[in-house]
Amino acid sequence: MKGPLAFLAVAAMLALAIVAPQYITVKYYVQLILLALIWTIMAHGQNIIQGMTGYVSITQAGLMGVGAYASTLLSIRLGWPVWASMAVAPFITALFSILVGYPSLRVKGHYFAIVTLAFNMVIFTVLLNFTTLTRGEAGIPNIKRPESLFGLVDFDDRVAYYYLVLAVAVVMTLLTWLLMRSSIGRILRAIRQNENLASACGVAVWRYKLFAFVASAFYAGAAGALYAHYIGFINPETFGVAQSLDAILAVILGGTGTLFGPVLGAFAVVFLPEYLRIADSFRLIVYGLLLVVATIFMPRGALHVFERAWDFAVRRLGGTK
Repeated sequence: MKGPLAFLAVAAMLALAIVAPQYITVKYYVQLILLALIWTIMAHGQNIIQGMTGYVSITQAGLMGVGAYASTLLSIRLGWPVWASMAVAPFITALFSILVGYPSLRVKGHYFAIVTLAFNMVIFTVLLNFTTLTRGEAGIPNIKRPESLFGLVDFDDRVAYYYLVLAVAVVMTLLTWLLMRSSIGRILRAIRQNENLASACGVAVWRYKLFAFVASAFYAGAAGALYAHYIGFINPETFGVAQSLDAILAVILGGTGTLFGPVLGAFAVVFLPEYLRIADSFRLIVYGLLLVVATIFMPRGALHVFERAWDFAVRRLGGTK
């Protein structure tokens, strides 16, 4: 699906997201959509390093934790305005990711995944044991929402915060689109296709890989800050390896290397476990089987399946084969 039809589809999805809180009477579903939008931001970051560059990082949730704790500690311990702490948190996460990415990107393939897995475990352990700062497993409660804008918008209201998260998700999606269309995006895809050939052509491969990793961390930091100030409570459990694997699954399920695949994947990762609660005893088994089946039969992601179905429908309606 390309051209005007793609534009209309995106406009329709955006319009639906804007009006959704006004028509959904069950506030719990508004919360799920809000969380899915936060996961969309994190999945876009995962897609930059995984989908565009071809390196599977298992530390995205750990980096999200860095952003969440950075924003929380700046606002609670140092008394920064919440807007300022939320704005700075992604940059702190990006700077921290240089320390992680510098040694990790010296290795390739499975070794890179293993190193990043180890870093996620290190971040989790530090958050758990550095109790004087993070309060360990007890977590940090009473995290405030952003201050009111000119007394007109109160972000303590869930719907107002929903629109804030939606705006950030849209901006992050636009940034991803610009990155994909830029020369840097083309170089990242060249690295994914054949890193040795790209290097032989004179591309500073390691520098671009580090850029992709830092960019993915920036997205994770933004998602973490939004999450912390929405939920109002954080502890290390939210930022473990399992959540990093969910970020990888969101990209795989939606469509690796695509713009809207991670959006679909993020919604799937948030909504599927909730709907499977009707079979609570078998929830994780059913969830795991669905993921295995989807990975086997949709290797290019759900977005590719939708695009093929749309193209088929257009051909049938147009009377062409």
